[in-house]
Amino acid sequence: MQQRPLGNSGITVSALGLGTVKLGRNTSHRKAMMRNMVTSLFDCEKITTTDARAKELRKMAEKLITMARRGDLHSRRLIMEVVRDKKTAAKLVDTIAPRYADRPGGYTRVVKLGYRMGDAAQMAILELVDYNEVVTARAEQQKEKREAKVKEKAEKAKAEKDDQLLEQQASEAPVK
Repeated sequence: MQQRPLGNSGITVSALGLGTVKLGRNTSHRKAMMRNMVTSLFDCEKITTTDARAKELRKMAEKLITMARRGDLHSRRLIMEVVRDKKTAAKLVDTIAPRYADRPGGYTRVVKLGYRMGDAAQMAILELVDYNEVVTARAEQQKEKREAKVKEKAEKAKAEKDDQLLEQQASEAPVK
């Protein structure tokens, strides 16, 4: 962790014990949990977790997105050290990072939900900033597909009805 002085005193953050949020876990468990959560975040683009975890996870996610924006082999390998799923890592570099090419940071949003029933822990949603736009775009595409399918079905039904009407008229016509 980088040593940051607090004000003019020269006391560093880590000297006061404020450098790492432990989240009630030992180091290996905390690292594994954060890896799993960041993988889920990039896979689903939105996760629900406790507020403290969301704030810690946001730091890791923002650094990974910044790294993915470079898109070179070295950055892909560094990302694969954290995000162990190849498909999710590829999604991060190929689809998520280009969406933020012009954005200088702030790729994630933490939305507070309220308190969990069991232990009254503060809950939050951690999502990528353009998540709502992506969901809306997908919904519009699906709606267009449904409308096209309904229109095609209606045209097919009309064509069948016209064919039946022509056959009926042909059979009713007297033979001379």
